[in-house]
Amino acid sequence: MKIYTKTGDDGTTGLSGGRRVPKSHIRIRTYGTIDEINSILGVILTNKLDQDIEQLLKKIQNDLFSLGADLSNPDLNEQGERVTVEMAEFFEGKIDNFEKELAPITNFILPGGTKNASLLHFVRTITRRAETQLIELAKDEEINDACKKYLNRLSDLFFVLARIINKRSAVPDIIWKPKKDTL
Repeated sequence: MKIYTKTGDDGTTGLSGGRRVPKSHIRIRTYGTIDEINSILGVILTNKLDQDIEQLLKKIQNDLFSLGADLSNPDLNEQGERVTVEMAEFFEGKIDNFEKELAPITNFILPGGTKNASLLHFVRTITRRAETQLIELAKDEEINDACKKYLNRLSDLFFVLARIINKRSAVPDIIWKPKKDTL
């Protein structure tokens, strides 16, 4: 099979079920952003990670492929890959367990620290963008509501993972220090 089909040369792409939409359609931009998240996780996975975090990120990569498949299929009655509320709840359990290792948050935390933590903060922001795109898509089209919860919890998990990586590397959180003076 050839990688190119030439069917998108007119600026459209096909969804599951055969419907064609412009490549600039919010649905396409949304699952393109999901693909961006997955690609950055691939970059993070080239670095040394604790085994529990590496396994979790690999699971998330597979989940994200399912999320993209879910979004590419606008027919919610059709069987296929679908994100579930349980997938988001799995993240809640992981977040709760990781937070047992962390000091409570008393100030806003700035992105940074180790390379891997910084990359996780970066991918967290992209996940937030995907979430807002998904909300925009949901204004006009029916979507699987579990996708919203999934992305919301995923960005929370990335934040906690960044903090965990810094803590395990003995790198303190970078605390936001607002200016006290006015100009």
